[in-house]
Amino acid sequence: MPMQLYKREEILEACLSVFARHGYKKTSTVMLAEAAGISRSLIFYHFKSKKELYLSIVDWCFEKFGAEFGSDILLTYWDFFEAKEKFSVLRLDYMKRNPDLYKVAFEAFLATPDEVKADIEKKYGEVRTVRDKQWRELFDRVPLRKGVDREMAFELIKNTLDHFEKKALSELNIENDVDEAYWQSFLDKRNCFLNMIRYGIEQ
Repeated sequence: MPMQLYKREEILEACLSVFARHGYKKTSTVMLAEAAGISRSLIFYHFKSKKELYLSIVDWCFEKFGAEFGSDILLTYWDFFEAKEKFSVLRLDYMKRNPDLYKVAFEAFLATPDEVKADIEKKYGEVRTVRDKQWRELFDRVPLRKGVDREMAFELIKNTLDHFEKKALSELNIENDVDEAYWQSFLDKRNCFLNMIRYGIEQ
């Protein structure tokens, strides 16, 4: 591999952890240069700005994430809630194996920094729309009680799952090891919440 490309990959790997730990807004170019072990001028030889570096890392994360969660994977499911359960297990396992990559991807797509919103939307808006459409098509198969608004029900489920995803990410920030028993309990609790939404809480 040419020296220039090799150094570019090294910069991406080193800076990934900085963005994961501090987020886009609180990350400075000085912090990035220190993490990469090179000068700021050399970073900007490869990337013209912090924004360009961040977007390159997001591309890198998306490529790696997409290798395990391809766009056609949802087409293998018929039941919406079964798909959500399977995906949670897969995503949690991926999160544990690649915490920094997952944290950056989570911020980029679910808590997008203002400075990069237009860029993220331009590049990934269509991909996100297709995935959201697939989830909605699965949800359209779920029979709802009379009077339940389908859009509101879908939003309630999304907000609940987003809550648990943020909670899982916060647990990964704890320095002490979190054992498998904890993660199983975490999944059980998440499934309990989904079941309450699915079956109702009133007798």
